[in-house]
Formats: sequence, structure tokens, C-alpha cells
Amino acid sequence: MSNKSRAATETHHETHGVLLADDRSTAWGWLSGLVVLVFVALPLSASFAFATHPDTKQLFAGRLSDATTGGYQAFWWIVTLLLLALPFIVGFGVARLSGRALSILAGAVAVLVILAIVLGQLFVF
Repeated sequence: MSNKSRAATETHHETHGVLLADDRSTAWGWLSGLVVLVFVALPLSASFAFATHPDTKQLFAGRLSDATTGGYQAFWWIVTLLLLALPFIVGFGVARLSGRALSILAGAVAVLVILAIVLGQLFVF
């Protein structure tokens, strides 16, 4: 067997379906970013609606109803930008971080979500 046919055979074994072995982390990053975008789509559209319509301030009782119109709009624009950036951040993190770093990050996010739910139940209701 010549060297050219060996190189072609070795290259053929390194591919997995449509993607190369090196592109798998990139594909997982795109997929996870897309999944996060689907989950964030409704809150993203709601926060955009709240940011562009200052009369929606009447819907919220408490601290948000006491805020100025500019502060209310600034708050919802910040929330909108953070929700818009979230799929990109998650996709980049999945594509670039190692498995161990991802598991540590997922654990930290889970603890923060549980803490936010518990504190929300204690102080809001």
C-alpha cells in the first residue's frame, strides 16, 4: 500500500458522520446555545415589551412601581440584554470549557437557582 492511500485511509477514520472529531465541541456549543435560546425566547420578548412600553409599570406592585420611568426602562433593557447574551455565553462555555469545569459551573448555577427560589419565597410571598 502506498503512502497516499494510507493517509487517505487514516483521514477517513478520523471523521465521525458529518462532523470531524475536533468539531464536536463546537456542535455541542451551538446546540446548547440554541436550546437556551428556545427557553429564553418568551422571557426575552416579555422583557423587551416591558422595556419599550413604560405604561406597563402599573402591572408591577412594590419596588418597580415606585421607580422612575427612566429607571424602569433601564432595568428592563438590562434584563433584555442579559437574556439575549445568555445563549451565546452558554454556547461558548460548552464549546470551550472542559467536562470538569462544566460540571463545576453547572453545580454552581444550580445552587444559585435554588438559593434564588428559596429567598424569593421568603421575602416576596
